Amino acid sequence: MLFTRPDGVKLGGLDPVRRMLPFLLPTRNQASVLCRQQVEVAPLREFLADWNRDREGARQATLFHLVLRALAMSLHERPRLNRFVMGGRLWARKGLWISFSGKQGMSDDAPVYTRKREFAANEDLASVVDGLTAASASGRSGVETDSDKEVSLLLRLPAPLLRLVIGLARLLDTLNLLPAAMLRADPLYASAFVANLGSVGIDACYHHNYDYGSIPIFVTMGRIHKAVVVTADDQLQAREVFELKFTYDERVEDGFYCARALERLAELLAHPDRLLEAPDLPLFAATSSPGSAC
Repeated sequence: MLFTRPDGVKLGGLDPVRRMLPFLLPTRNQASVLCRQQVEVAPLREFLADWNRDREGARQATLFHLVLRALAMSLHERPRLNRFVMGGRLWARKGLWISFSGKQGMSDDAPVYTRKREFAANEDLASVVDGLTAASASGRSGVETDSDKEVSLLLRLPAPLLRLVIGLARLLDTLNLLPAAMLRADPLYASAFVANLGSVGIDACYHHNYDYGSIPIFVTMGRIHKAVVVTADDQLQAREVFELKFTYDERVEDGFYCARALERLAELLAHPDRLLEAPDLPLFAATSSPGSAC
């Protein structure tokens, strides 16, 4: 048990620097790298108008759905980002999971809900939209997940005992002894976490990574606003845009590989018709079994 995990496969054959980083930088926040992207809204709105018109009466896609779809496709195509550090070792995650949060209402006192969803490599955009819409609806209506129920139960404990329980959970996680059911339910065990700050009128910000759990990438999506952009013919124009800001655990993979993933994400959002395609998986990823290391 100490050498296996239900949510990942331990990676071997890594270069010495990659193997050493978790010991030099033992927490995710010590290893955080920040980057940003500016995304033009017009191509996405045009795509949404056409796509939603063809699905009249069905669940409608939003900008946030397209961002999550593009992120999932990019991670499928760049599978070395779908890894995590635990116990000083690097693991390839089994499955691609993205967690996201939202407000149950627009008031100051409205609770925040969190949902976690698996994104299969071969699913189409319609199934992504249907799944995300259903997950958001259950969150806004206050339906509790298994993880929510666990948190409510733990909060009944006195503070000293709660600290002890959380410390024990961290130790068991480091030793790869946490039950699979706990890992599957917890939204902080995922490939990425995405917060749509624009839905409440806030600009994107750089959010810390959580040192609890196994998420290596935190993404915030900001509000739509006007900004000056340089067009393809080198003209300056004011256009509607939103920002994506990323906090990335550099222990997972080097900056060159990560940059290629960001380029792919930008390409998908600039040409949203490509979100209808299946991910362009590398040969080794496409032929691997679900539980194998990429």
